[in-house]
Amino acid sequence: MANDGLLCWSCGKPTGIVDKVLRNDTCTECMADLRCCRGCRYFDPTRRFHCRENIEHPQKNKEKSNFCDLFQKRDVMKVAGGVSSQKPKQDAKKSFDDLFKD
Repeated sequence: MANDGLLCWSCGKPTGIVDKVLRNDTCTECMADLRCCRGCRYFDPTRRFHCRENIEHPQKNKEKSNFCDLFQKRDVMKVAGGVSSQKPKQDAKKSFDDLFKD
């Protein structure tokens, strides 16, 4: 399924945002803040402070906008039953094969 820019981390709907996510950007469908820990590519609930980056202080609310300088929008795609941050197997295989092209 085609990805029309950033998908909301909460409801999975397209937001229309293609480039930079600003601190006051919200989803037009569910009103969730988009520039928050849950929408960041480094968000990982299994890591210290729920972040893959080495941060010194946790953000208290992972679903609200914050001023984290490490924020990068998370690339997700629509799949049956919600959204996934993993690429389809075809894309992964193509990326791998492209490494060995002349």
